[in-house]
Amino acid sequence: MRQIENRKLILASHNRGKLKEFAELLAPFGYEIQSVADLGLPEPEETGTTFEQNAYTKAYAAAKATGLPALSDDSGICVDALDGQPGVYTADWAAKPDGSRDFGMAMQKVEDLLQEKGATAPEQRRAHFVAVLCLCFPDGEAEYFRGEVHGTLVWPPRGELGFGYDPVFLPDGYDRTFGEMSSEEKHGWKPGDEHALSHRARAFQLFANARLSK
Repeated sequence: MRQIENRKLILASHNRGKLKEFAELLAPFGYEIQSVADLGLPEPEETGTTFEQNAYTKAYAAAKATGLPALSDDSGICVDALDGQPGVYTADWAAKPDGSRDFGMAMQKVEDLLQEKGATAPEQRRAHFVAVLCLCFPDGEAEYFRGEVHGTLVWPPRGELGFGYDPVFLPDGYDRTFGEMSSEEKHGWKPGDEHALSHRARAFQLFANARLSK
């Protein structure tokens, strides 16, 4: 397996919520981490139709620009009653004309569409989060790690922790939304523990077991 030399990784994300989660997940492994945001690198245009394609676009751009291995994440929420939407367009649903993002608006859009379909019972409001991590080297060689977590959408939103659509997502087997959980609870995983809860933690667990424990 190709090695990550000098234990240096670039995080290919400008999303502060994701960067915080990555920093927490990577902390036990002693890697030197920098983000493309810290380096002032631009965000590449994401034109893929799958999480894997978009994750690769971000990771390869960062690896090529820095000459270091880069780790990216592409993630989103897929709502069964909406035929898997918003999916890879999860962040786009929060986009405002000024370029900022309003996830309160995005959650309201999802709820409005569910109401239009009469999806009011929990079994009609099934959804799952997906996270795909891509580890890419400067020459374009890449590896992928995919995590999913299934649950139900609630309304109104609950909790002010987390980010994105967390306040409306109730994971199976729990009575609190991701928005009501601390980051430690939401991840549900640490080195040596085989349990992971969030989609990102599940993808990271696969990555860590394959790459960081070597």
